[in-house]
Amino acid sequence: MPLIDISIARGRSPEQLRALIDAVHRAAEETVGAAPENITVLVREIEHEHWSRTNRTIAERTAAAHE
Repeated sequence: MPLIDISIARGRSPEQLRALIDAVHRAAEETVGAAPENITVLVREIEHEHWSRTNRTIAERTAAAHE
């Protein structure tokens, strides 16, 4: 019973998110033999101001790139 929890920066289209869910769902079926009805996929979209790497948020890096 896989529970797959994905965090991704906000900004993808509904179609892109749907394609991601589909691909991850199929990967769980194919790689670990999970039954489709037992697979749960969560997609959490994170605001750019709330996602940090190397002590700089995505928003900060984007702003700096446009200066």
